[in-house]
Amino acid sequence: MNLATGIQKAVDYIEEHITDELDYGEIAKQAMCSPYYFQKIFGIMCGFTVGEYIRNRRLALAGSELSKSNIKVIDAALKYGYETPESFTRAFVKFHGITPSEVKNGGTLRSFSRLKVQIILKGGNSMNYKIVTRKSFTVLEKVERHTVAGEQNKNSIPDFWERAQNDGTIKTLLEHASDRSHIFGICYGNGHTDCESFDYGIAVQCAPDTAAPCGYRMNTIPARTWVDAECIGAMPDAIQRLWHEICTEFFPTSDYQPTYEMDIEEYPEGDMTANDYKSSIWVPVKK
Repeated sequence: MNLATGIQKAVDYIEEHITDELDYGEIAKQAMCSPYYFQKIFGIMCGFTVGEYIRNRRLALAGSELSKSNIKVIDAALKYGYETPESFTRAFVKFHGITPSEVKNGGTLRSFSRLKVQIILKGGNSMNYKIVTRKSFTVLEKVERHTVAGEQNKNSIPDFWERAQNDGTIKTLLEHASDRSHIFGICYGNGHTDCESFDYGIAVQCAPDTAAPCGYRMNTIPARTWVDAECIGAMPDAIQRLWHEICTEFFPTSDYQPTYEMDIEEYPEGDMTANDYKSSIWVPVKK
């Protein structure tokens, strides 16, 4: 199953169970990947989170049903996942701009259509990449838990890097590095049953017998085949653009699929704010 097909199967599952209590783990199973990676890829490809999609679809459907039937507001609230008419009304007004009762008087509703995943040929775009088989290697890393998607996550990882630079974390990591020419950002996607969060590590490659300082951990990155995609531009915008290209252009049309274990961003020495700064993304893949 390729990436686009998996996302579409998950969307179809959501739509078939839109008035049920949806489990993010079960949704991710439809795409045959972990909850973390499903939500990450969904957000990159679609531009909004899984939770936002479900909420907006429910409110759009609730508005349509209120306008076309005699359903009571309290019954619509319960049907579309709200415990009280008050919480339903607040969400409804935020989405539609009118109250549920105003719908009966012909108020204007906002639509939010069902997703259909398509590969759109744009032409002219290119992505420099190579397929590389790497042996296992050891890293020393500082790890934090981050949320999967949304505005909070958009800023939380850059904030982590800024704090790591200012509080001496990166200095400590480089003091223990076997190769000081680059540093890694590592997303771990399969380590938690919590669908809303993931571990993110700022790391360096080191000797296996390195003694980890207090607050840091040693970890082994397994031997894998990776797609190694080149990124050129200032952080964090350039790396976010490259992620979008990988998910929307490379994987839907290539012979490779991600293994959904982790992904690594490699940052060499240099000015990360420069327009010609070169970095890369590593994603473990299988044919």
